[in-house]
Amino acid sequence: MNKAELVDAMAAETKLSKADAGRALDAFVNATTKALKKGDRVALVGFGSFSVSKRAARNGRNPQTGKAIKIAAKKVAKFKAGADLAKTVNK
Repeated sequence: MNKAELVDAMAAETKLSKADAGRALDAFVNATTKALKKGDRVALVGFGSFSVSKRAARNGRNPQTGKAIKIAAKKVAKFKAGADLAKTVNK
């Protein structure tokens, strides 16, 4: 499902216009992004939680040449599915 299909599904489920559903989705994405940028965690009970994790620097290998390279440390966004979502997906 892409963004347009998600907006269509949200509009149908909530009886909002597609424009309003699109703005609601954009607001959710922006609010979640800002919270993660600050280092906060976003938890939606039953659905899952978004968080930021630190990935340590490590050594890697260039697959084309086989030469060793250094991979810098960075922060990554993570999503962990909630119990209800995991149970529904595994039915």
